[in-house]
Amino acid sequence: MACSSSSSSQLPSPSTTVDETSPASISTVHTDIIQTHILTRLDGPTLASAASTSSQLRALASHHPLWANICRSTWPSTSTPRVRQVISTFPDGAFSFFSDSFPLLTNLDAAATTLAPNHDQDRPCELISAVDIYHRDKLILSKVVETETVTGWFRCSPFRIDLLDPKDVVPTQIKYPAGQESDTCRDLGDDLTLSWILIDPIGRRAMNLSSHRAVSVQRHWLSGEVHAWFASILPGEKGSASEQVQCGILVTCGESEGGELQVREVSLQVEDMDGMHLNGRDGLVILQRALEGRKGRKKSRREEEGKKRYEEYLERKKERKEKKLRTEGTLDTLCVAFGVLGFFVFWLFILCR
Repeated sequence: MACSSSSSSQLPSPSTTVDETSPASISTVHTDIIQTHILTRLDGPTLASAASTSSQLRALASHHPLWANICRSTWPSTSTPRVRQVISTFPDGAFSFFSDSFPLLTNLDAAATTLAPNHDQDRPCELISAVDIYHRDKLILSKVVETETVTGWFRCSPFRIDLLDPKDVVPTQIKYPAGQESDTCRDLGDDLTLSWILIDPIGRRAMNLSSHRAVSVQRHWLSGEVHAWFASILPGEKGSASEQVQCGILVTCGESEGGELQVREVSLQVEDMDGMHLNGRDGLVILQRALEGRKGRKKSRREEEGKKRYEEYLERKKERKEKKLRTEGTLDTLCVAFGVLGFFVFWLFILCR
């Protein structure tokens, strides 16, 4: 009986039994563990999704250093002191900057085209370009360029931002694609990714003008250089040649003496549907409207939509060109007809005198 009493006294009481079937809660994990060992392993989109699941994760995920590290790892060019200072002035710091810069401009709200024209003093007086180029996820170029937009030269000249000086080249350890086959260019286009973040430091806004992957890759017939185009299509003035505008980023790659790939040119230009380059003043208006039209952006990065939008732009550009040629042809025919009619009327008048 004593043994029986001793055995029963060692059994756990019902009140101390652990219910292993009850679901675990995130609140049971220490906040330091979540913030330093879990959230730091997530990328930006995953972290944003996690923050929307509970108020506790939302509070932990709003930590500024967390988003600052994500911005620097996603875009190394943002680690420069100038860009870091500008990011700190955004409404929610690095989180606002990431929200502006990560989505591609594939669904920009066309309502931005109805904005009334702003005065020159309302437009950005300076633009900052933070550019990063990768080859197979390996960084080959990272640079920041500041551009003044208040000078008469900028506003009257074609809109163009050059990342490299004319004589500068960026060497790489990548083997230059040999041969004239289109497959070699296509492979290089698939391997290259680019981010061009345009920042308005005064308005505290940013957007990514790149399509992430190249929309077109061609080899120049004379120099043999490879031209990779990255582009975003922005809305402009309805009923005009700038109804849709292409912000094109050209990356020119050449071959070094050792057979490695060199980046020789990286430039941004703004072109309308007639193939004409917009001047700095008009290009600045288009970019400002795109910066203010952030509400139309999707919160995801769907690269296939960027290429599809570019192909639709080329198709509309082709249709506009054909329509213009038909109109010009009709006008030429009418001019010739009126000329011949005037010639016969003149001689008929002479002969009947």
